[in-house]
Amino acid sequence: MRVDHVSYAADQSGVKTTAERLGEALGVTPVDGGIHPRFGTRNMILPLAHERYVEIVEVLDHPSSDKAPFGQVVRARSEAGGGWMGWVIRVDEEIEAVEERLDRKAVEGNRRLSDGREFRWKQIGIKGTLADPQLPFFVKWGEGSPHPSEEASTEVTISSLMIAGDQARVTDWLGGLPPEETSSVITFDFVAPHGTPGLMSVTFNTPGGPVTL
Repeated sequence: MRVDHVSYAADQSGVKTTAERLGEALGVTPVDGGIHPRFGTRNMILPLAHERYVEIVEVLDHPSSDKAPFGQVVRARSEAGGGWMGWVIRVDEEIEAVEERLDRKAVEGNRRLSDGREFRWKQIGIKGTLADPQLPFFVKWGEGSPHPSEEASTEVTISSLMIAGDQARVTDWLGGLPPEETSSVITFDFVAPHGTPGLMSVTFNTPGGPVTL
């Protein structure tokens, strides 16, 4: 398991404007991500080095967004003013082990671009994120599916995550794997939550120096 991406809920200005603002801060050009028909959401991508990316996502006025836990998480964060929604762990082996541990089934996701490319994945654990935002959810990319980081033309990387929460709780959620073992280059800073736990900030290495959002 490794850190795959971090998710940012768009504010009231919308996903495009939010993505442009974050992209300008990092020196990364946003890429259109498309619609998630199963979740009632759409996103834009900031592709990064090290096979990682930033996802900026907004909820659509669609029944799916009210039913799907992912849509519920996005809506709640956007209505609170937008900001970091969570961090996501990539599972490279079979996802059945995570399903067994969490006692639930992964759900399929997809988004198709106008150029014909289709991104396909399974995700699980979003209900855990909804209940306790310090917890990541898990994604396994479909066989043959492209990865959003493939469009990266930058050396910008994720340097560290600041999480309000309990490191032991997260380790337990990861099946006993300490968070720092999900990356050889990302550091984790856990702080006591003053209010709701969750991902507080992300620091990036950029050509102009560290940038914290």
